[in-house]
Amino acid sequence: MSFAPLINDTFLRACLGQATDYTPIWLMRQAGRYLPEYCATRARAGSFMGLASNPDFATEVTLQPLQRYALDAAILFSDILTVPDAMGLGLRFEAGEGPKFERPVRSEADVAALAVPDMERLRYVFDAVTSIRRALAGRVPLIGFSGSPWTLACYMVEGGGSDDYRHVKSLMYRRPDLMHRLLAVNADAVAAYLTEQIRAGAQAVMVFDSWGGVLADGMFQRFSLAYTQRVLAKLPRTHDGATIPRIVFTKGGAPWLAEMAALDCDVLGVDWTVHLGRARALVGGLPGGPGKALQGNLDPAVLLASPEAVAEQAVAVLEAFGAPHTDPTRRGPTHIFNLGHGISQHTPPEHVQVLVETVHAHSRRMRGTA
Repeated sequence: MSFAPLINDTFLRACLGQATDYTPIWLMRQAGRYLPEYCATRARAGSFMGLASNPDFATEVTLQPLQRYALDAAILFSDILTVPDAMGLGLRFEAGEGPKFERPVRSEADVAALAVPDMERLRYVFDAVTSIRRALAGRVPLIGFSGSPWTLACYMVEGGGSDDYRHVKSLMYRRPDLMHRLLAVNADAVAAYLTEQIRAGAQAVMVFDSWGGVLADGMFQRFSLAYTQRVLAKLPRTHDGATIPRIVFTKGGAPWLAEMAALDCDVLGVDWTVHLGRARALVGGLPGGPGKALQGNLDPAVLLASPEAVAEQAVAVLEAFGAPHTDPTRRGPTHIFNLGHGISQHTPPEHVQVLVETVHAHSRRMRGTA
């Protein structure tokens, strides 16, 4: 499969600990409801899954934020629940209630029936990856992604979103053997899914452990971290001669950053509860190696404030990370600017413009490359 050569590789180099002229930026949910053009395309598609399951629509909305902003990466437009949907759980989206599964996984028989799905059932995702990569024409890299085994399990057992995780946690404590079986299937499915995204053209992959932070200490390590590592161990390190960076983001994962440093990934994403300087000291440069790049971590609510506040807080995040790595002869601590979670649908689009411009300009000043 042939694609146009990459023009802007700043994001990929930062993922791999290489010095860059400025701090790259992309945003979780950067293609979304805060953009009027996204809402128009979604209306044409008829539904969220109508949008996500059509490669042409998925390509269109993935590129929309890049047509507005000088972002340094694109991320596949899809949903984290495509994998359990392909397992036959019956995903649907209800207005005002979010995703629901018709057949949640609650019993021993339900768990026993689970299997890694035929990846051809997710062909629409891989076709979208290839379509987006071609449409980007080398402008910026494309990130593929999946939910983590634990996060997928939360939705699969709860049957949708949850405030208290009553069903999934009670299953975990009552029948840990069943939970381990469920998570093993999920991990192998996620690894196969991300591998196919890489083959289709994804230049980096990200594991969203959105609900890892709801676990107790000790449980996180056994039921989330271990299975994220199982995914990473099965992923190809390179494809078509290029290194494929791996990013892991655990919302609420601050207590376990030091343990997450042992993950076989290149980048750790952190939410807004983490001070980047302290995170850098923990994982950014470790004895015997360069450590992890860090991704994050502006509070998404900042984008709802004034443009002046957006610029001020963006600078604060950059300064919290500290002096940039500038030595081109070696790897070192690097930062990819992002939000600490997904962008709010209520965000004024012009505030994102302020954010992107501020990050690029101030990070160049910090390096003396402005």
